[in-house]
Amino acid sequence: MTAPLRIGNASGFYGDRFDAVREMLTGGPLDVLTGDYLAELTMLILGRSRLKDPTRGYATTFLRQLEEGLGLAHERGVRIVANAGGLNPAGLADAVRELATKVGVPVRVAHVEGDSLPVPEGFLTANAYLGGAGIAACLTAGADIVVTGRVTDAALVTGPAAAHFGWGPGDLDALAGAVVAGHVLECGTQATGGNYSFFRGHDLRRPGFPVAEIHADGSSVITKHDGTGGVVDLGTVTAQLLYETGGARYAGPDVTARLDTVRLDQDGPNRVRISGVRGEAPPPTLKAGLNRLGGWRNEVVFVLTGLDIEAKAQLVREQFTDALARSGAEPDEVRWELSRTDRADAATEESASALLRLVVRDRDQEAVGRAVSGAAIELALGSYPGFHVTAPPGKGAPYGVFEARYVPADEVPHIAVLPDGQRLSLAPPTTTRPLQGVAEPPLPAPLPDPGPTRSAPLGRIAGARSGDKGGDANVGVWAVDDDAWRWLAHELTVERFRELLPETAALTVVRHLLPNLRALNFTVHGLLGEGVAAQHRFDPQAKAVGEWLRSRHLPIPVSLLETAQAPEAHA
Repeated sequence: MTAPLRIGNASGFYGDRFDAVREMLTGGPLDVLTGDYLAELTMLILGRSRLKDPTRGYATTFLRQLEEGLGLAHERGVRIVANAGGLNPAGLADAVRELATKVGVPVRVAHVEGDSLPVPEGFLTANAYLGGAGIAACLTAGADIVVTGRVTDAALVTGPAAAHFGWGPGDLDALAGAVVAGHVLECGTQATGGNYSFFRGHDLRRPGFPVAEIHADGSSVITKHDGTGGVVDLGTVTAQLLYETGGARYAGPDVTARLDTVRLDQDGPNRVRISGVRGEAPPPTLKAGLNRLGGWRNEVVFVLTGLDIEAKAQLVREQFTDALARSGAEPDEVRWELSRTDRADAATEESASALLRLVVRDRDQEAVGRAVSGAAIELALGSYPGFHVTAPPGKGAPYGVFEARYVPADEVPHIAVLPDGQRLSLAPPTTTRPLQGVAEPPLPAPLPDPGPTRSAPLGRIAGARSGDKGGDANVGVWAVDDDAWRWLAHELTVERFRELLPETAALTVVRHLLPNLRALNFTVHGLLGEGVAAQHRFDPQAKAVGEWLRSRHLPIPVSLLETAQAPEAHA
């Protein structure tokens, strides 16, 4: 049998653990090391960086990591593939060559471009999400290092796998299996116990980064280097599969992977096998991400201590509103949020205090700048008893807005710039399939006799992971065992979801069933406003919405609570 291709990950975002490249190259055997540096917010950051210096626009951290990593990778025969090129992959490729000359390591560098689209007026960036074909072409041509601009996160795995095994556009099942493995790897230590609902009982002081052993048929085993922290089990892999996905069809430029066909099996300690993934032709369009500056925002957090918290909050709101009216400044958006972090009869001042958060937004910096900060500070000696704020208010800062659009795939160039400088244009797949939903699978049979219930947190029998896609939030929930799944699938309806999370009550919520994973995936449209860069709410990336859901109490059969296979959660 063909030996599996071992692909590791060393970055889940721009700013991830700096030492991960060295740790992954020295911690165990690898064939390819990948790094995901780009997120929706990152493209905005790089866009602003490029305004200041047109030669930049890429993730400079990657270069610093390569100062040591180039030699280690060369010694061990490991190829490196990263999307750190951001808005300037050609510039990063040149910088890598300069670095290689400086440190005396002979490497062949290639890059992928074509994702950059004409930027509409008022926007900073516009980039299509490319697939893995360009990466595969660079590796086939002998590249040791491949840097890209905006590709899908999974392309960092599908590209190397296609090059290694010789897959073509028609090998849909194999490509789909690699997409699923790539999705598990893309967020780094989220696959090895990071941000994991059932974190208790595991050594998570420094989780190791994940490795996927890809086989020729597209199946894989998710694992990590021996001796590293963290854990890889059915729960950690399920959680990551649900992260920022939706229904059964997970579309990409290479293939549409059917998440409802994924099968997970524990394959030994810290080893989870992924098999059975079916693939379909990709859609005829590519997703494109556009970023623009949305305006200006300012924030003040008032600290309210001790007694009469609600009355104190009401007083400062009335005073602040009056002060703004007198100044003539009326921001387009004014939002107040009172967080009751205080406790009665508290032993420390901090634990006796609540936080009142004010956020203002406007297209005009003046409307959120001095008028707002001045109004807040001028209250200092004439407002509620114990008045103080967590930090002095500033003059306001710009915020960004992300928009997703779709463009015909055959209108977007996909160019592999090979190590010898040759420019190879990759054609899009000739066979496509418009993306459509699938019929909901049947619900599992309900528990025959659930017996008495007890009010308890949902997290006693279910894990969750949540995240953002533009202005929408995704909340994946999975059951810890078959009986819990039979109950959860019937109990956690859209109506119950809205009841448990009142912030979603007026929003469109869509539920998807994934029985193979014993999971439900909810999409909450509009929860995040204009996206993470706009910081519309307290948790702008919806990272903790799933944990909020797990903390909510509802009547759960006692029989499930007594036999739950998850660590007991404590309030």
